[in-house]
Amino acid sequence: MEKKPNSFVTALGTAFLLVLLVSIALPRGVQGTIGVNYGTVADNLPPPSEVARFLLETTIINRVRLFDANPLILQAFAHTGIAITITVPNKLIPDLANLLFAQKWVRANVLPYYPDTNIIRILVGNEVLSAANKQLIGNLVPSMQNLHTALVGASLDRRIKVSTPHSLGILSSSSPPSTGKFRKGYDDAVLKPLLNFLRATESPFMINPYPFFGCSADTLDYALFRPNSGVLDGNSQLMYNNMLDAQLDATFSAMKLLGFTDVDIVIAETGWPSAGDPTQVGVDARSASQYNGNLLRHVTSGIGTPLMPNRTFEAYIFGLFNENRKPGPVSERNFGLFQPDMTPVYEIGILRPTARTSVPAANPTPAASPINPVPGKSKNWCVPKSSAEQDDLQRNIDYVCGLGVDCRPIQERGPCFFPDTVRAHAAYAMNMYYQAMGQSTYDCDFKQTGAITTVDPSYGNCKY
Repeated sequence: MEKKPNSFVTALGTAFLLVLLVSIALPRGVQGTIGVNYGTVADNLPPPSEVARFLLETTIINRVRLFDANPLILQAFAHTGIAITITVPNKLIPDLANLLFAQKWVRANVLPYYPDTNIIRILVGNEVLSAANKQLIGNLVPSMQNLHTALVGASLDRRIKVSTPHSLGILSSSSPPSTGKFRKGYDDAVLKPLLNFLRATESPFMINPYPFFGCSADTLDYALFRPNSGVLDGNSQLMYNNMLDAQLDATFSAMKLLGFTDVDIVIAETGWPSAGDPTQVGVDARSASQYNGNLLRHVTSGIGTPLMPNRTFEAYIFGLFNENRKPGPVSERNFGLFQPDMTPVYEIGILRPTARTSVPAANPTPAASPINPVPGKSKNWCVPKSSAEQDDLQRNIDYVCGLGVDCRPIQERGPCFFPDTVRAHAAYAMNMYYQAMGQSTYDCDFKQTGAITTVDPSYGNCKY
């Protein structure tokens, strides 16, 4: 019997376009939505008031993470409704271990702006455990507790949560994902009390996963959510089709070992550079567009990960702007979705329709175009090559439908269900992906199993 697309995956298609435009709340309580990291390590950025207006009027972004509590930025986002996450710098963590200082910090950095500015979360430092500073690490959880206590005193603890983001360096094992565990010395001493605090305050565990830093030429497709042969976890027998899912599940496995599967995971930071050094793999605008566009679709689709199915994830792309003063390799200054003049470096589906005409024609086509292109508008279609093997075509179906594309037409009683063959169903799924990605030649490659045709494969009520 031929394998068919998973019914759960295909059922997601109806609401897929909607979740790109608005936040959705699933039973786990974390919103499946895309935010951005608003970094300011640059000398050419627009005023915060212009940035706030730009995000509100021109994009569908409704969440912003700041790396400080800049009063000009907090004032600029007043009355926008955009959810703001602010950060206490690492250097202040020892001071926050004193409750009076924590109360003073809240009075100075939260109370003057809330509720006009929709502050939803305070982060205590960034990647503190990776700093290898015993004073910072030892004071991390007490500082978080004191900030929460200060919020309780201001009757804001139910509206503003406290957390801290971690690099994946906190894991001593991550491959395969089912073997994920925290580093010895951090697990029971720091992370267990931290997770206890998060559970008690209904706050999320936040991580900064970057497939970009973990990929090579051989795993580039896997990192970019492109069609690939997948990676099997021999312990769980679960198949992974992208690196981000593997990183998330490795974190989940580590949390499970400590007994905290009920604490939600938030992606505090992830992204892909659009330019870099010649020796870096996949560093170009096209790859950045594919990663961030596919990220957007994947985390909001409700599919979840192999170990965490049926979930959406709150995720923040790094970053909003290219930042010309950041140290390090060229790529560090080119993670932005936008140039400092607020023109897109590339488009991923976050611009409102009226703003998309501002995307430079030479940039990559949108990675998050509407998932159901209007039938008859296209002059090209993507279909399987006659030489393509059935197993490869089934993987193409699983990949495309797994992204959240509406695959109901090839389900039973759907208009494209007959002929009920893997090849016919793959033709529909592959073409939907090709159209959604903007009809780029590469997006019909599918590991050399796809071919572009000018002959419309539609038939009867089955419209391609």
